Amino acid sequence: MSSLFVCEEPKTWRKVYDKYWNVVEAKAQGKKTGNLLKLDKWFQEELPAQISSRAEKYITLSELVKLMQWKLTRGKFRPRLQQLVASNSEDTVEKCSRKAFSLLPDVQAAIAELSSLKGVGPATASAVLAAGAPEQTAFMSDEAMESVPGLQPIQYTAKNYALYLSKIVERSKKLNKVDPQQDWTPQRLELCLWAMTIATKQQLGLFEELKVKNKKTQEETSDSDGEHKAKKLKSV
Repeated sequence: MSSLFVCEEPKTWRKVYDKYWNVVEAKAQGKKTGNLLKLDKWFQEELPAQISSRAEKYITLSELVKLMQWKLTRGKFRPRLQQLVASNSEDTVEKCSRKAFSLLPDVQAAIAELSSLKGVGPATASAVLAAGAPEQTAFMSDEAMESVPGLQPIQYTAKNYALYLSKIVERSKKLNKVDPQQDWTPQRLELCLWAMTIATKQQLGLFEELKVKNKKTQEETSDSDGEHKAKKLKSV
């Protein structure tokens, strides 16, 4: 579990967010993820703009296929899912996604609607919603799920997604209360948790200063607790 999720300091989160693309570039250097940088730029920047430009939000079949390619490149590769998603009809994808976005802010109903598509489960459905409504939803990535307490072992169910999202939304609200910029969304938190987890697993060394700071904070807390206990013993 990442210590970032329990951090209440916006500056720490922002330092991680500012290095997001550095982490993506580092991961993209791997043989199987060479296309990640291009796909991630598309998902994080181009797709949201395309969805928002429509009178009613929806995604096309080609966008859903490319979104699945992005998801499998960014996380675990499961080629069978790519084939299943591609087998949906253009009309079905547009109608289903249009209805899903119209159901918001009832995220669970939107997830259920999108999950009726072939090859789409809660995780892929969450990616669709995160691209079109990042202020209400967040992608259900393994890395972000691993970072949130109480969600292990990871289960790709609507129930587990609801729990994950509630924790992410709560943390984003708390950060916005103490951050003057107030620009934290559930999806932005997912980016941070993903980046921190990947950087830690691949030992990229991008957040060494944060580790030192966290260690110092823990030591100060420990010393404070020790003093408190000593005073308590004296008063007994």
